[in-house]
Amino acid sequence: MVNSELDRQMMRRSIELAASAASAGNSPVGCVIVLDGRVLAEAQEESPAGDDPFAHAEILVVRTALGLMNKQDLSRVTLYSTNEPCFLCSYGIREARIGRIVFAVETPEIGGATSQYPLLKATRINRWGPAPQIESGLLAAEYRKALKQRK
Repeated sequence: MVNSELDRQMMRRSIELAASAASAGNSPVGCVIVLDGRVLAEAQEESPAGDDPFAHAEILVVRTALGLMNKQDLSRVTLYSTNEPCFLCSYGIREARIGRIVFAVETPEIGGATSQYPLLKATRINRWGPAPQIESGLLAAEYRKALKQRK
């Protein structure tokens, strides 16, 4: 259920990670993956300051979680992100079969849920299994305020 205390705590941690990413010259995105109420993995954006154009926070956190779980099925986890996952990240999320996604702000031009190419909601690609539960807008104002304070 969105807006549980755990959801708010994990989004606040994602916002902290996003602030750290911004301080390093990267896009302000932070992510946390939670399994059974416990943090399994967390990551912050490492692009564009780094050398890897694929170092999006969501990709990094999914890679870590897959390694820790030692399987390619994260259907029991929740991924928290400050931003709606982009196309690249949405593909990775679907391949990993993440069951639930909670994000603060939409990115309708390139987002996997709200753009004209909603990969996160696709149901016609059988190998991905069911689409994840998606909840948006959690602590969006708090995230935007944190971004403004950094400028």
